[in-house]
Amino acid sequence: MTLQRLLGIELPIIQAPMAGAHGSALVVAVSNAGGLGSLPCAMFSLDAMRSELAAIKAHTGKPFNVNFFCHTPPTPSVEREAAWRATLAPYYKEYGIDADAIPAGAGRAPFSSEAADVLSEFRPAVVSFHFGLPSAALLARVRTWGSKIISSATTVDEARWLEERGVDAIIAQGFEAGGHRGIFLSDDLTSQVGTMALLPQIMHAVKLPVIAAGGIADARGVAAAMALGAIGVQVGTAYLLCPEATTSAVHRAALKSDAARHTALTNLFTGRAARAIVNRIMKELGPINTAVPAFPLATTAIAPLRAQAEKQGSGAFSPLWSGQNASGCKEIPAAQLTLELAADT
Repeated sequence: MTLQRLLGIELPIIQAPMAGAHGSALVVAVSNAGGLGSLPCAMFSLDAMRSELAAIKAHTGKPFNVNFFCHTPPTPSVEREAAWRATLAPYYKEYGIDADAIPAGAGRAPFSSEAADVLSEFRPAVVSFHFGLPSAALLARVRTWGSKIISSATTVDEARWLEERGVDAIIAQGFEAGGHRGIFLSDDLTSQVGTMALLPQIMHAVKLPVIAAGGIADARGVAAAMALGAIGVQVGTAYLLCPEATTSAVHRAALKSDAARHTALTNLFTGRAARAIVNRIMKELGPINTAVPAFPLATTAIAPLRAQAEKQGSGAFSPLWSGQNASGCKEIPAAQLTLELAADT
């Protein structure tokens, strides 16, 4: 089985869904180039999601992927929220921010029946999930559209769990990957391993096709993953400098700087471990801090600091998502990058 045959695409390249960093334009460019463009929907309202899907349908007839988170929304804790805001208080004072005026909220939503209602109008070729899978009922509904279902595994146990629930392919997300870890059966970050170590272990444990993700930034990395038996790769960070991405100015600057060589897993920005370029707040509070509210409740408290710092050209409080290998980031059209990634396959 090839990725091309499984998903109806021409190249074994999936553009990773990166919530907050792109919308329909990047999806269209990658899909039209022969890869699989992916729309991240975790931060979209239902109306925004419908609008983005309509834009994709209007500009490509090729297959595309729609991605959702599958976390269980936590019960807000007044005590933990207060502790987090107290930790941030010196920064609020520095930037003249009234902490009492900052609303509480989640910022990221899991896949729901309401989202499925919108998605049913478009019936995408592929629907992918992060942090496991939605309920059996929602998953069955997705299957009625004829959509292929894929999800991320960061351990062998997670890959087996996904196989038992009938996914069509598994994304082996290595430790190097940027953005949120797909970890969902455990909170133990010591269980996380690199892509080239994870890939053969998952392939040995399951019978499903496996897609490699994490640290793959150029054609040689794609070829290496496929030489180990992956049917294709998922690439995210390399697309962040493409003109079709909505990556912020401070994020683009960080990716082009020496700072991009130093990344770490951090829970400061959302409450869940995600890989980002190390910045001021990660250095000063530690990348993992126990005061942070549960995912995704940490987002709103830090958002005003991010906004004020970015106005001054600083990414000191921004989630500068990046994998461990930003060497493939290029300021070229996404279609060209997609073709370059597939050059040695």
